[in-house]
Amino acid sequence: MIYEFNGYKPVIHPSAFVHPQAAVTGNVIIGKNVYIGPGAAIRGDWGQIIIEDGCNVQENCTIHMFPGVTVTLKEGAHIGHGAIIHGGTIGKNVLVGMNAVVMDNVVIGDNCIVGALCFLPADMQIEDRKVVVGNPAKIVKDVSDEMIAWKTKGTALYQQLPADCYASLKACEPLTEIEPDRPLQQNIYKTWNQSK
Repeated sequence: MIYEFNGYKPVIHPSAFVHPQAAVTGNVIIGKNVYIGPGAAIRGDWGQIIIEDGCNVQENCTIHMFPGVTVTLKEGAHIGHGAIIHGGTIGKNVLVGMNAVVMDNVVIGDNCIVGALCFLPADMQIEDRKVVVGNPAKIVKDVSDEMIAWKTKGTALYQQLPADCYASLKACEPLTEIEPDRPLQQNIYKTWNQSK
């Protein structure tokens, strides 16, 4: 659902896909080929949220801020399932892992990888191309060219997903049994461990 708040209506590029079960409120700007998954709450009531081209915000993510703050997800940012971004700035081509928490005034540089379940405390600054893990977060190494290529390939799937959703996603009644000629889905993506 898309909601106006305090005179602000979200601005959403026509190529972006916001799932009907997501909530986008107020002062939010969503760029080209952005995917917003079901259960995501993107709440621009107290400040602004800018989601640049090619980003994805997956299922059950929350994006919010303290009053007067702008949250920015720069081009190609990839926000994993259940992550929380509260007042942070996410650099270009960053991966924020599942259920990670990014707190107020955190700035994550370009091409970083933030591990699943990571907690980035307020005001943390992370330079470009760093791997960040833990609770509290700590930088453990640099991001290699191979890691960037793997991340970029995964994000490309989400950049195609809006068009795929517009072409084929529709509400339906479930079947009561498996169709005998149901095709198997092909695994076209390897995890980081498989691709090393």
